[in-house]
Amino acid sequence: MERTEAQAKIQVLSQELKDHNYRYYVLAEPVISDQQFDIKLKELEALEKAFPEFALANSPTQNVGGGLLEEFKTVPHKRRMLSLGNTYSEEELLEFDERVRKSLGVDTVEYVCELKIDGLAISLFYEQGKLVQAVTRGDGFQGDDVTENVKTIRSVTQQLHGNYPESFEIRGEIFMHRKGFDRLNEQRIAIGEATYANPRNVASGSLKIKDPKEVAKRPLDITLYHFLSDEQPFPTHSESLRQAKSWGIKTAEHSETCQNIQSVFDFLKRWDVARHDLGFDTDGVVIKVNSLRYQEELGFTAKVPRWAIAYKFQTETATSTLLGITYQVGRTGAITPVAELQPVALLGTTVKRASLHNANEIERLDVRVGDTVFVEKGGEIIPKILGVDFSRRKENSLPHTYITHCPECHAELQRKEGEAQHYCLNSEECPPQIIGKIEHFVGRKAMDIQSIGSEMAETLYQEGLVKDLAHLYDITFEQVLALDRVGEKTAQNLIDGIAASKSQPFERVLFGLGIRYVGETVAKKLAQAMGNIDAIMAATEEQLVGIDEIGERIAESVVQYFSEEKHVTGIARMKSAGLNFTAIQKESLGDSLVGKTMVISGVFAKHSRDEIKAMIEAHGGKVGSGVTGKTDYLVAGDGIGPSKLEKATQLGVNIIDEDTFLTMIG
Repeated sequence: MERTEAQAKIQVLSQELKDHNYRYYVLAEPVISDQQFDIKLKELEALEKAFPEFALANSPTQNVGGGLLEEFKTVPHKRRMLSLGNTYSEEELLEFDERVRKSLGVDTVEYVCELKIDGLAISLFYEQGKLVQAVTRGDGFQGDDVTENVKTIRSVTQQLHGNYPESFEIRGEIFMHRKGFDRLNEQRIAIGEATYANPRNVASGSLKIKDPKEVAKRPLDITLYHFLSDEQPFPTHSESLRQAKSWGIKTAEHSETCQNIQSVFDFLKRWDVARHDLGFDTDGVVIKVNSLRYQEELGFTAKVPRWAIAYKFQTETATSTLLGITYQVGRTGAITPVAELQPVALLGTTVKRASLHNANEIERLDVRVGDTVFVEKGGEIIPKILGVDFSRRKENSLPHTYITHCPECHAELQRKEGEAQHYCLNSEECPPQIIGKIEHFVGRKAMDIQSIGSEMAETLYQEGLVKDLAHLYDITFEQVLALDRVGEKTAQNLIDGIAASKSQPFERVLFGLGIRYVGETVAKKLAQAMGNIDAIMAATEEQLVGIDEIGERIAESVVQYFSEEKHVTGIARMKSAGLNFTAIQKESLGDSLVGKTMVISGVFAKHSRDEIKAMIEAHGGKVGSGVTGKTDYLVAGDGIGPSKLEKATQLGVNIIDEDTFLTMIG
């Protein structure tokens, strides 16, 4: 390569990698895979080695990726937060082992292998056993102080116990389990919000929220794997983590001490298969020299430690041609663009479609029909487009124009200021919205009419039997029997299911209406606080906001829903059909527990857990699901969960038995 060509290539690669770093660490919106990034980085490293005179002072090969957010206080790291060198090759891992042994002058080296979790790097500082600060990686030299947000994570220990050092730092990763991520998306679907793309992005984005109360609603977790202090009291890395665990810190799980590099390969081979059974995303294994004395002797390069390396598992990616972009309409009217792909095989399945989420995502990717795109299975389950191979874009390619009208009913789309999603507001005439509302209403958590599935809901609508929710209670056995491929038994089951749904409690009926932002929990809050549908329909936004956990957005949505005559008329028709629109008021037995939050754990001699729960609520108390700093009492029975007991002890929560509880309520 000629000098001028090399200089230009170095400049282009440097800027490109900086952009990718910013998207990954700051925006949490990567557009290429880790492997593609590493390939580009190695290409730049090779060019800088061959033409060192053209290497930029702030080259990505010399700096940890990332950036700082203006919303949080910036603090300098006491010790640089370095990234790790990556490899996808066993040969390079052998070379790493050879370099380590040669530098130390030994025949074998003991390593520690830890699963590499896909999350956000964090550093915690403890003083006198108390968590005093949490700082993000930032640019490696300084990061963002996110202490208050991190304190909301349940697995973060705020007060240690045991024989801990007076002052130390411990680093790790904040992440989200796939089940928690799925629950979060289910909640967003229930209130008509667009779903999140993947757990890593949500975990990263959550720490950037200014309000810790909102962060607390996110199911975040932490794993810690690197102990640091001015005076090193331990001989090995594994011993430092074992001691940290004894103080109550959640350290890296599934780690293993390996006597030599061959044992490391055994660990890699085992976890390349076993990782698929984990509840969180892991993309590789971090291999560290176990001896802390050896670590100190090996030292660091400008960017990475010489005593550790990350081995990345191969994540299957492929290229495909974007044949077109279609649009789906959800029950709330939300429009979701979908990439229609040339079929491509990924991890044993054929991928033909991938969600593009919203107009912002299409613009960010600059994806166009006819493009060659990089496709990967997010979490190795959900197909996603990582980016575009711009080198193969046709010269006559034109930017994609987002639709302006609903693809189903042709109504003009609306996009509220500050929202990424477009909406079709023609909720009473747009077929997918009506069918979606029926499916939601008959769902298990609402009216639980199991005889009506997605196919039957669509059939009832297409045949003109059900045009709104109230119509469900007008259809007859004869009408259902007249449908194609419906026998007497099926027709009778459907009619019986509709009749049985009339006994569902008010909060489930309210949830089933599909009011935007009114999920299962909010429906229960509204039903108990207001008592009946008439009170809710007559309530002002100010009155609704006064209810526990009801915010302005929910209140505005409820008032808007009942301001429409068609909804008021529909409620009247469902009332006439016999549905429950009045909450069963819980009997009040006193106010001795008003303002108190109690958590129940274990098995009790005199009462069941449900009975104790009912007694707490009947005396004005609140039942918590887990022990937190806001818990007043832990009611402990036989076989109490050890984690709850330990957490209550750490937080100084009052622990009482069944008899003490009964005495409290008289």
